[in-house]
Amino acid sequence: MTKAPDTSLHRCGHVAIVGRPNVGKSTLLNRLVGQKLAITSHKPQTTRHSIIGVNTLPSAQLVYVDTPGIHQRGEQPMNRYLNRTAKAVLAGVDVVVFVVEALAWSAEDQIVADALRDSDVPVLAVVNKVDTVKDKHCLLPFLASLGERLPFHVIIPVSARHGQHVDEIEAALLPLLPEGENIYPEDQLTDRSSRFLAAELVREQLTRLYDKELPYALTVEIEKFEEQGELLRIFALVSVEKASQKAILIGKGGAAMKEASRRARLAMEKLFGKKVFLRVWVKVDKSWSADEKALASLGYREEG
Repeated sequence: MTKAPDTSLHRCGHVAIVGRPNVGKSTLLNRLVGQKLAITSHKPQTTRHSIIGVNTLPSAQLVYVDTPGIHQRGEQPMNRYLNRTAKAVLAGVDVVVFVVEALAWSAEDQIVADALRDSDVPVLAVVNKVDTVKDKHCLLPFLASLGERLPFHVIIPVSARHGQHVDEIEAALLPLLPEGENIYPEDQLTDRSSRFLAAELVREQLTRLYDKELPYALTVEIEKFEEQGELLRIFALVSVEKASQKAILIGKGGAAMKEASRRARLAMEKLFGKKVFLRVWVKVDKSWSADEKALASLGYREEG
């Protein structure tokens, strides 16, 4: 009989959160760490970078790694970058949380499952969006089918949006982490800089406010991040690929961009706990997503 892990030990380890696009990985990360770190929207492929969220407990530190969704469309440089980033996270983690949508299994879910099949670390299946399932009896055969696809350590139905049963994920993860001291200071929530988080908050609002393909044709850089006492002065540059996209972003009389900037500013004030002065410019840069060298210059690099 396998000896149960000693939960009295101090534990610390990395937990990868993986899945296809738009299953709620970033929403789940924010719930698990109790802080909005990863941007979210109803559009797939909102997450472009892996981001670490740290949850420090008295007896453990869980280092969650949120990833871009693994998807089928991999022809463009940006899509190739997203897939490589997501798959690279699987190397060197202690546990994997595979997020799937309740009652939905697609070819992209199968791609993730195939990538995990030869993994030598425990894999938890988290079935998200159970709050959207009206007939809960339908969940039982779906959960049973998941168990036949991969030898999951455990399968946990949750609603990341409403926080239902999310605490069960942490309880299942703790015994699986290796013994060790904390990697990050107790008060550190992420490995990302304030500039990065500010850029992501601007991109989040642009992704939420604009339809169709426009959110995928833009990127955001923070050109200036100045701290003046209790005031942050932040200057953001939005790059798009076409002049027509710039016109749509700005909107008639600049109204559309003003609204996106207002929402981003309020989100920054909540995250940073300070008043924020935010100014946003838009420029046309036809080459920003055209090749991997251009992407790297904008910070789209695989992390070690």
